[in-house]
Amino acid sequence: MLQLQVMNSPFNQEQAELLNRLLPTLTETQSLWLSGYLAAIQSSSLQAAPAVEERPAPAAAPAIPKEVTILFGSQTGNAQNLAKKTGKTLEDRGFQVTVSAMSDFKPNNLKKVKNLLIVVSTHGEGDPPDNALTFHEFVHGKRAPKMEDFRYSVLALGDSSYEFFCQTGKDFDKRLEELGGIRITPRVDCDLDFEEPAAEWAEAVLAGLSEGESSSPSPAAAASVSASAPAESVYSRSNPFRAEVLENLNLNGRGSNKETRHLEISLEGSGLTYQPGDSLGVYPENDPELVDLLLAEMSWDPEEAVRVKEETVTLKEALTAHFEITVLTKPLVEKAAKLSGNEDLHLLVSDSNQLKSYMNGRDLIDLVRDFKPWNSSAQEFVSILRKMPARLYSISSSFEANPDEVHLTIGAVRYDAHGRERKGVCSILCAERLQPGDTLPVFIQHNENFKLPENPDTPIIMVGPGTGIAPFRSFMQDREESGADGKSWLFFGDQHFVTDFLYQTEWQKWLKDGVLSKLDVAFSRDGDEKVYVQHRMQENSKELFQWLQEGAAVYICGDGKNMAHDVHNTLIDIIEKEGGISRDQALEYLADMQKNKRYQRDVY
Repeated sequence: MLQLQVMNSPFNQEQAELLNRLLPTLTETQSLWLSGYLAAIQSSSLQAAPAVEERPAPAAAPAIPKEVTILFGSQTGNAQNLAKKTGKTLEDRGFQVTVSAMSDFKPNNLKKVKNLLIVVSTHGEGDPPDNALTFHEFVHGKRAPKMEDFRYSVLALGDSSYEFFCQTGKDFDKRLEELGGIRITPRVDCDLDFEEPAAEWAEAVLAGLSEGESSSPSPAAAASVSASAPAESVYSRSNPFRAEVLENLNLNGRGSNKETRHLEISLEGSGLTYQPGDSLGVYPENDPELVDLLLAEMSWDPEEAVRVKEETVTLKEALTAHFEITVLTKPLVEKAAKLSGNEDLHLLVSDSNQLKSYMNGRDLIDLVRDFKPWNSSAQEFVSILRKMPARLYSISSSFEANPDEVHLTIGAVRYDAHGRERKGVCSILCAERLQPGDTLPVFIQHNENFKLPENPDTPIIMVGPGTGIAPFRSFMQDREESGADGKSWLFFGDQHFVTDFLYQTEWQKWLKDGVLSKLDVAFSRDGDEKVYVQHRMQENSKELFQWLQEGAAVYICGDGKNMAHDVHNTLIDIIEKEGGISRDQALEYLADMQKNKRYQRDVY
């Protein structure tokens, strides 16, 4: 950065030194504001003085922009993207905004914040996402400060098919009020279709923050925004790209209990790009047989016209492409009860425990069969249904190695429940009905919380059983393409070596060529005793801990209920044992790794 000098500026030595210390610390927003402030003074000084005055009245200094801190807790990237979008909206209106992951925010600075926005998802059974754990613990602990003149609002993301819907956001909202906070606007709880309610929340926040102030951006700020905005694809979650399927293969061998599809999809002409660790969002369609079954059960005319927002479509198209019919949620059943004359349904809705038990493993067809008669039109009924949510899949390819392509690794979901066969909506679409040449509506879901180390020399340890191997194939393709020198170690597991070793040839080639340094596999059904990836980790505990001491980053992808929990505890066991430290110290070791982005998880 250029340094002000006394000889080539109108400042004395002391002023030049002060400015040289200040200017490098300013953010872009602060620099723009300061420019506007100085311009305002300059402009006012040039105004013609009234005749009765010997000198112009001093210009009133513009109000200092309100400072707003936005903290996000995000597992898949949705909360992070919404936080950044909200931050940009506020900056465009002249606010001074800081957007930060909760894991990067120093908790002790909370007492300095006057306007706080929380954007947070709920992970698993009501748990905070990984990068919100430490901040969540601090806020709910005894060290959290009592605050005065403190305003806040919470945007909570969740899935209403889970019992603890938006629980983390609810926790923050309640606790911040207990600490003395006053809501800028009430908390908004978003289901999977979050874009509209999130936009409404942002507008309400803006209105609350802007009371009594001008909400127009300065010309300089507006120019800066338009000049610095990066070129982006026109395709997004709300405007998906119709991508052609190039390849659709079954990765499992004959005789396997599983079916895992490998999809290769063209992004040509979309302008979409991605990095290793990102996900692809796919909008699926419901099984036509299931749709026909629902139409027959309700005696509906498939060609009847119904409104879906601003569009008129046939009832069959609405049930096929626009609405979710395979999952029951509490809000859906409560709304359905208002359309039913069946007293049993009203009794079910009034008992939370019974309702939870009933919804488990059942779908819309079960509901309409079990609680006839229905006193509603087709239009009234579809109006209570949840919009078809996108399915997110970890990308299993590198964009650098496969330009204009994206690969997915999808396990077909089939199971029996309550006397009927159940099928995963998107996975079975891919397994049974999707052919090369067909198209899928897709978008890229960027995930900054699951990324390769910035330093390509950093060792990486990857734990990915089953379809959890997907992002690690992307990691390896990318490192091979870039010639990264960092060591890499994969722990992979599945049922049988012969039929279920996904991408076996590729992994063995990477191992032979040195792109992959070490490979340990666990096939649980090949021996008398079940062996899983955590057992292989324990067998290699000494070397694994040595890698950690060398600065290795650990990545876990796959089942969040069992595998990720077991692997997490195994890591703590290894750190405690091999490091010769206490359990609490081992927990601190792993927490420090997480804070420094050396422990990342993509679990579902």
